[in-house]
Order: sequence, then C-alpha cells, then structure tokens
Amino acid sequence: MTTYPKTFSSAVVFAYHDIGIRCLEALLELGVEVRLVVTHQDNESEKIWFGSVAELAKRNAIPVITPDDPNSDTIVEQVSQCHPDFIFSFYYRQMLGPELLQIPVRGAFNVHGSLLPKYRGRVPVNWAIIHGEKESGVSLHAMVIKPDAGNLLAQRSVPILRNDTAFDVFQKLKCVAESMLMDIVPEMMAGKATGTTLDLESGSYFSGRKPEDGRIDWSLPAIDIHNLVRAVAPPYPGAFFDIGPHRIDVLGSYFKGEPACFDEACIYFEDENFQADCIDGQRFMITELIIDGSRAGLSLFQQTFGDRLKLARQDDS
Repeated sequence: MTTYPKTFSSAVVFAYHDIGIRCLEALLELGVEVRLVVTHQDNESEKIWFGSVAELAKRNAIPVITPDDPNSDTIVEQVSQCHPDFIFSFYYRQMLGPELLQIPVRGAFNVHGSLLPKYRGRVPVNWAIIHGEKESGVSLHAMVIKPDAGNLLAQRSVPILRNDTAFDVFQKLKCVAESMLMDIVPEMMAGKATGTTLDLESGSYFSGRKPEDGRIDWSLPAIDIHNLVRAVAPPYPGAFFDIGPHRIDVLGSYFKGEPACFDEACIYFEDENFQADCIDGQRFMITELIIDGSRAGLSLFQQTFGDRLKLARQDDS
C-alpha cells in the first residue's frame, strides 16, 4: 500500500478542458498535494480546441488515469488508496457516484460554469447565450448525488456582451475560475469556508445539446437567431439550415439592432457583408456563411441564389 507524507492538504482531481487546467494549476500553486488526476481520453470524433489536463499532470509528476467509468470498483479503490482530504471535479464530464463522494475526509467539490442555481446541468454557457443572458459565471459547490445541487462555497460572475460567442465567454470563465480557487481554497484548507444552501426551485436545469439543435428557425426574431448562432459558433458545431438541396451554415453573426431592409426573412449582400433580415423587422450581419461546404463570397452566393435568398418560416417550409 502506498504511504504518503503528512501534508497540509491533499486531493484527487477529476478534470478536463481548459478550466480543468487552470483550476489544477491553482491547486498546485497553493501547495495542495494532488495525488491522482482522473481525466478523459480525447475523442477522435470531437474537435479538440482546448489544452490537455493529462499533459499538465505529467509535467508535475502526478499519476494520471483515463477510465471509461470513474465509478467502477477498481477506480473507487484506487482513489480510496490515495487517502485524499478533498476530491475536486473541474469540468470532468461524468457524474461521480456516492462511493467516490464519501472517500475524501473534507468533502468533494465541483466547479460549474454558471451562476448556480441557474443553468444546472450540461453546457451551461451555451444555454445562457441562447436565452440572451447578460451574465454568466462559475460556482464552486459541494458535490451530492443530485447534479449541481450541493452547498455553494464561492461564485464569480462575468458579463456576456451581446456579440460574445460561447468561446468568448468560456475564456472569461477560465480566468475567474482560477482566481476564485486562489481565494477560496486557502479558506477550505484552513477549515474556514462555509457553504450556503442552493435554492433549486429558483434555478433551472438543462440537458446536453446535439449538433441538430443548431438548426435555425427563421420564424424567430433576429436577436433569438443571433443568440443561437453565437452560442454554437466554432469551435462548436455551428448553426445551419437547409433550403432545397443546399445546406447553409451560419458560423458567425453580429447584431447592432439595425432595421431590416425587406419585409420578409431573407439573406442578401450589402456594404461588403451578408445581412439577414428577420420577421420582426430587424437584421443581423452574417460574418461567416458556408454554402454546401464552401465559404461563401458574393460570387458563390449569387451563382447559387441570385441577389437575395428568401427564407421560409419553419412551418411554411
């Protein structure tokens, strides 16, 4: 059996993605002895636009495992043998079961990418943008069996500007997640951090999203369509619609609150940019338009659709 020297605080960390990297770096900076890192194997079918938690752990000589099931008996036993004071979960994609949660002497804690109790569940940043929220944030909470429901220890907010993409907001979140941990973890190690109960009835819960959820409904107002586009813009799968035999991807948008030029939903080229007029009499700029897999300029657009692409409402198509 492995024995460990007496340290001020020790932890097993479940982590992935850039927030996982920044939060793990914060723990190491604060002198927490991380005895094991549990992360994911990168999925070859997924666009990997973020850094590697495994590489960070290896640079710090921390053992790394990538189990398919973190709640298996084997992994539970391996974590238990680490005798951690804390378990931390930083953007790890799987729920930790009760056997894991009862292992750490001083509790298990998760960093969630929303202002809990709002946007509990999956992909909270994307959902917040889709719903036109003006702010988001990160929350550190105790882990219990119910997702994102344990007592809240700390929280930091960031603004969501009207043209921020999900990627933009995520960059803000990873910075405030790091600074939040730098402030609260010393209090946790000293036994001075107290949590407050989350009022789940005043919050919200959302499930994951699929690429098909990026389909544009042109019966919606301009701001709602713009919110969808920026919520799923690359490196996420992107917003799209089909018209006739053509697949159109709208991978970027910019909203200025300008009035539409036409009295129907349509896409056209004006002032060196594509514009999308919507049924509420407002428009947004399309900053990246893809037609059947090719990036569209004026020539390709006109060859395919002429001067203007008229857009049927979803229930008329």
